[in-house]
Amino acid sequence: MIITVTMNPAIDKTITIPAFVHGGLNRIQTMESDIGGKGINVSRTIKVLGGLSKAIGFAGGNGGERIRTSLKQIGIQTDFIPVNGETRCNTKIVEADGVVTELNEPGAEVTPMQIEALLRIVNAYAAEGALFVLSGSVPKGVPVDIYARITENVHMKGGKVLLDADGELFRKALDAKPDIIKPNRMELESLYGVQDASLEELRSMGEKFIEQGISKVAISLGSEGAIFLEKEKALYGKGLQVKANSTVGAGDAIVATLAYAWERKMTMEQYAPLAIAASAGAVTTVGTKPPTREVVNSLLEKVEMVTL
Repeated sequence: MIITVTMNPAIDKTITIPAFVHGGLNRIQTMESDIGGKGINVSRTIKVLGGLSKAIGFAGGNGGERIRTSLKQIGIQTDFIPVNGETRCNTKIVEADGVVTELNEPGAEVTPMQIEALLRIVNAYAAEGALFVLSGSVPKGVPVDIYARITENVHMKGGKVLLDADGELFRKALDAKPDIIKPNRMELESLYGVQDASLEELRSMGEKFIEQGISKVAISLGSEGAIFLEKEKALYGKGLQVKANSTVGAGDAIVATLAYAWERKMTMEQYAPLAIAASAGAVTTVGTKPPTREVVNSLLEKVEMVTL
């Protein structure tokens, strides 16, 4: 069973313009509105790949109700804690040359009582055979060690954790030894205090996590692809050349593939190219929609994997 945790869901508004004019008038060409938040994006992509998940977290106001309804309509079960205030709205500005500027609202503040309610839901689902996907930011009121606390609780009940976070959320959670992690290049370079790391250097950074007991590491590299690591095994998938409409959701597609692969007991040789294809497919969609399985399958044929 896969459970995605989205503490800071959103309604994602994606607008396209020819070129952003700072301090001037910008005329919008198109606008798309989608439910969003990293865990929700992961659940939607798992569904596309052919798997099932349950989406939990916090959700408030009309936006929260839209999220529940939209997920239910596509067959994804939910268990969100209602919170005061409105679900945030994130605006993605996509220019003709592919540059994306994101304006993300902070989200409604969460109370200690609501945090405890979410932890009770986590404990109810935590068990052997359960994988919790912890991804994205957290709203006001949520402590930065929340992912570490959830990881510890899940492990106590025999479950597993897949982590995709940044900053202090990522650093604190590492102390609890999640089972799978998906940092990106920037997060690793920040953690280790380096710049412009080579593939070999990034692989070496990732191998340190494997040595510490994390079983799988995927390092997303944007348009350059991704590195996948397990014990004594490393593969690099080159980025695919596709027409990009929005880069939002590309990393979430990799996370979704890792979760789907975990449940299906896929080998790295099977899931790594699928993750590259799903990620490339995500950037071809308008807004923050996941790619179709047909698009993923067509891209899968073009993926090139290299042993590092």
